[in-house]
Amino acid sequence: MAHRVPDLGALELLLAVARLGSLGGAARELGITQPAASSRIRSMERQLGLALVDRSPRGSRLTDAGALVTDWARRVVEAAEAFDAGTQALRDRRDSRLRVAASMTIAEYLLPGWLIALRGHRPDTAVSLLAGNSATVAERLLAGEADLGFVEGVSVPAGLDSVVIAHDRLIVVAAPAHPWARRRRPLDAAELAATPLILREKGSGTRQVLDAALGGLARPLIELSSTTAVKAAAVSGAGPAVLSELAVGDELTLR
Repeated sequence: MAHRVPDLGALELLLAVARLGSLGGAARELGITQPAASSRIRSMERQLGLALVDRSPRGSRLTDAGALVTDWARRVVEAAEAFDAGTQALRDRRDSRLRVAASMTIAEYLLPGWLIALRGHRPDTAVSLLAGNSATVAERLLAGEADLGFVEGVSVPAGLDSVVIAHDRLIVVAAPAHPWARRRRPLDAAELAATPLILREKGSGTRQVLDAALGGLARPLIELSSTTAVKAAAVSGAGPAVLSELAVGDELTLR
């Protein structure tokens, strides 16, 4: 049935005739000649198999069928205008605005450099950054509140596509006065699981990876919502912590 649907220009002409009561006036409004407008109306009538407009020296008026078709045409034209506005909004959003959501560690230690590089390639793109834990990043993507997300972890929720772009390690850190700081033999998983640790909160990528490695047996001494806070608590001597190597590289003393 697609071949029986007139083009938008013909429908807009019919709407103008209905509004103005004059084929000549409709032609002038749309910037076409009256003969061209008459030809387009006749072509549409042949296409639909309906008489749409009665023409007389006093002007043009819609037939009963023309009035019904005009009502339907108005909906089609309004839908087309909404379609055009929506696709233009998508183009504008794609070309000039990028909403990025990132987990705390990535937001603090990797994204600044990446955003500087992006600025060099796309100087007209405005970037907004929303930082949170990995679970929050996924929620924002699924809700349409972000266009792109960066998380740490071993999996992403259903409904999201992912690609690995970097690798990091989790390491155990402690203040210099802690017994583990002078230890020579490595920690095993059982000892780590039995020790109260300063940890990121549930939902963070760091916590997700640690829980997976220890079979969900990690014991929180304190749960904190940022990598910086965990690091500060460990440095103060509150207890050992497990953190991204990326986050503590500058503070580590290699022996």
